[in-house]
Amino acid sequence: MLDISVSLMIFVAVVFFVLLFLLNSWLYRPLLSFMQEREESIRRDLENAQTNESGAHELLQKAEEILSEAKHKASTMKQEALEEVKAQIAQQIEAKRAELAKKEEEFLEKLAEEEKSIKSALISQMPLFKEALKAKFNKL
Repeated sequence: MLDISVSLMIFVAVVFFVLLFLLNSWLYRPLLSFMQEREESIRRDLENAQTNESGAHELLQKAEEILSEAKHKASTMKQEALEEVKAQIAQQIEAKRAELAKKEEEFLEKLAEEEKSIKSALISQMPLFKEALKAKFNKL
């Protein structure tokens, strides 16, 4: 019936164990070490990504703070410049008002002088007008 050869079984067992040893040393161990290295590399990359993400969030927050501060400073500077311009304009308006008031006084003084000179001229010519009127009334 079945003839079992012990020597053949031992040979097959030796070949099997040699094959297991060779596969283990040439294939499985390098493959497992590569998989562990790959897993370690992925883990490091994830940690780096998380570190970079937190760093990016910090930088973004700092940038937002700087931008907010810059906007506040710009608003303050704009307000100060606006107040300075308003003060300068108010000074210019006040100076113009004073100048116009002075010109108005000079004009009124000149007008009063002209009025006096015209009155004095009319008063000096009053006797002529009286005689002219008498002559006109006489003709009527």
